[in-house]
Amino acid sequence: MSPRSIARAVMAFTLVAATASPALAQRVIRIVVPFGPGAVQDTVARTFNAELGQLLGASVVVENRPGAGGTLGTAQVAKSPADGNTLVLAAASHTLAGHLYSKLAYDPIKDFTGLAYIGNSGYVIAAPGNLGVNNLADYVKLLKSKPGQTNYASAGNGSATHLGMAYFLSKAGVEMQHVPMKSTGDAVNELLAGRVQGVTSSLIGIVPFKQDARVKLLAYTGSQRSRFLPELPTVAEAGVQGYKFDSWIGLLAPAGMPKAELDKLNAAMNKVLADPAVQQRLTNLGVEVGGNLAVEPFQKLLREDYDSAGALVKASGARIE
Repeated sequence: MSPRSIARAVMAFTLVAATASPALAQRVIRIVVPFGPGAVQDTVARTFNAELGQLLGASVVVENRPGAGGTLGTAQVAKSPADGNTLVLAAASHTLAGHLYSKLAYDPIKDFTGLAYIGNSGYVIAAPGNLGVNNLADYVKLLKSKPGQTNYASAGNGSATHLGMAYFLSKAGVEMQHVPMKSTGDAVNELLAGRVQGVTSSLIGIVPFKQDARVKLLAYTGSQRSRFLPELPTVAEAGVQGYKFDSWIGLLAPAGMPKAELDKLNAAMNKVLADPAVQQRLTNLGVEVGGNLAVEPFQKLLREDYDSAGALVKASGARIE
């Protein structure tokens, strides 16, 4: 090839590269899920990331960073630039961690800003179908007759499913041994196999087994009955007074993000959450869709939940060094 031909080729390549650069430079927003694939937060994040990306003209990717009860991935987000390109899909375990862990690499409130409130979801206390109990009162009676001789599984130390069950046991005055797993799905599988005698599961993790003879749904953990399982009494209705445990779900950003960017992303998420298709997907997961909440009200919700989480952790007696 002659020098002139080489020069033309270089110029053509440069022109193509320059033309392609806007696409190559498309903004990438990462939603970090601090739990593994298939976890509740992971499933929720994937119900809206495509729509959010389309609205913002960006590529919104979901990135799983599990470990240490969700604190590993969360810590990485806390240390990320506050430019709106790295967010975390968080839930009740976020505020619980601030009281549960003796050493935490971040402050759940001071190091984050509540970007968008997605909704709320409760949990279900369930037992194996062959345990011979028909309701929560029977279950408590059985557990009291076998103190410390029964087991329950959770999504791991410090997870919401761990704390929800520990709090229930504290309120009911009974004892069970904790078997930590890697996810809610793994915990439910232990129940299905009959290797544990109890689990507190998110709705998404347990509702598919509603008609399965291997599972007996006992009570809903929220303050009111779930519209997804209206026939199921709340734990308080079933006799354990003063018990309430549910979870907010939302997107958090590292602290310090400029207000204009916060408001822009908040408005975009609220618009996405108003999309009937997205709402239906979230509803199918057992999420009571919130949306249309500005940044400051969501931040207030987080602060209030953090205070409540402290009381819950203290009542449960749980602690992770």
